[in-house]
Amino acid sequence: MFVIEDLQVELAGKLILKHIDMEIKPGETHVLFGPNGSGKTSLLMTIMGFPQYKVVAGKIYFKGIDITNLPIHERARMGIGMSFQRPPTIRGLKIRQMIKLCSGNGEDLDVEALARKVNFQDFLDRDVNDGLSGGEIKRCELLQLMAQNPDLLLFDEPESGVDLENMELVGKTIAQLLGQEIEPGTDKSIRQQKRERRKMGLIITHTGHILEYVTASKGQVLYDGVLSCVENPREILKCIAQVGYEECVRCMIGNNSGNAH
Repeated sequence: MFVIEDLQVELAGKLILKHIDMEIKPGETHVLFGPNGSGKTSLLMTIMGFPQYKVVAGKIYFKGIDITNLPIHERARMGIGMSFQRPPTIRGLKIRQMIKLCSGNGEDLDVEALARKVNFQDFLDRDVNDGLSGGEIKRCELLQLMAQNPDLLLFDEPESGVDLENMELVGKTIAQLLGQEIEPGTDKSIRQQKRERRKMGLIITHTGHILEYVTASKGQVLYDGVLSCVENPREILKCIAQVGYEECVRCMIGNNSGNAH
């Protein structure tokens, strides 16, 4: 499983995450809500191990191992993968090469077949993210995760920059990556392996559109660097739409402590 204990994180000398506790069990997908600047992306970047996010207290555990101080590449090899909201453009590196690098076993990977699953086969010889639209970049990110096949998947606003025509493809692909949707025609033994693997997910969303395709176990709100409100994600989304983040957090904390409004 994946566990965060009393995590506190600084960025450029400022405390941006405060006393974060989280547990994601095998097979669970959690959804993270919060206003812009609340620390959501910072939490995912910290989990992934980006060095500018300095852990000043607390621990992060993955598969029973303390990964708090591990570098990014070791976390990736252990089975943590991330889809970025705004990934960088990498000129000079072809997408085909990137996919092979992500797989760790590029010689045996059928890149063309993998790309066809997200309708991306025509972009493989382009530089990574160079000149791609928002939806194309998102599909490129998903293709990299498909090649990596991690056990813990982090998604930073997967709906961002995706039009309605591509949203279904993105949503269903994320469900498949999480083991929630098995592709038609998949061999019975492989289907069973996917069920037993029970992947974990953490998804940042503002709109909640991803919930039309992905089953989420829990939702939480990150507000001003503080994580709260473990509730049904659809209920949280409804509360946010009605009264806003601050009032939603205040009321849900009150409800959880027995002081419902």
